[in-house]
Amino acid sequence: MSREVRLIRVYDTPSPDDGSRVLVDRVWPRGVTKATARLDEWLTDVAPSTELRRWYGHRPDRFGEFRDRYLAELREPPRAAALDRLDALCRRGPVTLLTATRDVAHSHAAVLTELLRHPG
Repeated sequence: MSREVRLIRVYDTPSPDDGSRVLVDRVWPRGVTKATARLDEWLTDVAPSTELRRWYGHRPDRFGEFRDRYLAELREPPRAAALDRLDALCRRGPVTLLTATRDVAHSHAAVLTELLRHPG
């Protein structure tokens, strides 16, 4: 069963179709106020560890290994609890994941999106 999970940059204009808007970055995005972000939740614990993020460095050639390491991290508490929270939101209706990452396709948020769209 595919769920309605969207992924956009936090800098993009909010849409009435966004459903629950959840920031999935560990650090608050530069230049964004809480009012303009229009967040429903900010789940810092679902973001990759600082060590993994630094190792990855947003290098697309490392994305495959980054994905594997990140999925392993998501099995650890409290990341697993944050992922469970996202899963619960997805069961209730549309969810839009928000990230400040420039290369959204090669981000932890892209991994989360795929995981939430096709759980199991």
